[in-house]
Formats: sequence, C-alpha cells, structure tokens
Amino acid sequence: LPKSANEVWTMDYTHDEVASGRKFRTLNLMDGYTRKALTIEVDTSLPGLRVVRVLERLAELRGLPQALRMDNGPELIAQELLDWCERNCVDARHIQPGKPNQNTYVERHNRSFRNEVLDAYVFENLAQVREISTEWLQIYNEERPHDALGRQPPAVFRALIESKTTSTSDLST
Repeated sequence: LPKSANEVWTMDYTHDEVASGRKFRTLNLMDGYTRKALTIEVDTSLPGLRVVRVLERLAELRGLPQALRMDNGPELIAQELLDWCERNCVDARHIQPGKPNQNTYVERHNRSFRNEVLDAYVFENLAQVREISTEWLQIYNEERPHDALGRQPPAVFRALIESKTTSTSDLST
C-alpha cells in the first residue's frame, strides 16, 4: 500500500460510445495514497505517446510518481511509455494478466465513473463526455467522502496530510 502522495499512481482505461455509435476511451489516473483522481483523458484513441503526454502534464503540476501501477494493455506496455518511465526513474509496475484486483484503487474509481457517468448519460459528442467527466472529477475529488480516507474527500485528505507534514517540519527546524 502506498504510504505517501505520489508514491504510486494507478491507471487504467474505460470505454463507451456516443449516441452516433462512435466509440471512445478514457484514460483514468489516480494517486494510490490520496485516492485523488488525477485526470480523465477522453478521446477515440489514447496510444502510448498520448499517455506519455498526459503523464508529462501531470508531472508538471504534481511532480513525478515513484511508480505507475497498470495492466498490460497495448498502450501501457508501449515502448514510449516504458522509455518515459526509465528516463524519469519511475517504476513501471504491471499487474498480472487477468488480475484487476492488483490495481484495486483505479478499478474502484472506474466502477464509480462507469455507474455515475458512462452508464448515466447518452452522450452527443466527445466534448460533452469531457465536460461531464471534468465536472464529475471535481465532485469526486473535492466533495465525495471516501471510506478509506475517514469519510473525507481526497482533496481534504491531501490538505490534512500536507498540513501535518508542514507542521512536523516546522517543529524540527
């Protein structure tokens, strides 16, 4: 189990289709310690190079994770992603095939996202998927209580952790 923020980010895909039948995918990333959903990237194709761009954007905002936990899908074993992990000293931790329980945090997140967004709407287009996903992500992170975090939303939990870390470091100086 992760013991601090940015120790392990977990990632996985979901998929659905808009009303016209056009299929789309979402790349879902979250911090395994704070349970904060870091992003939901939506598009018709999300290959390895796109995953790298998403990780670069998140790294600029949050710093790098120590490890990525993910399954063995083609995008997540892509050489571009593995090279990015190596360049950035990020441990690529692939779960065993057919064992989604080894990536439970993002699987739980995906189930909530599927029930509350993907199965709850008939989307007209990708822009609508992105808009609704962004709104849901904010509620998930800032308002929704998580049992594993003492019934606090991830943003509140992370703020508490950071304030304790700041308080502890202030005492030691």
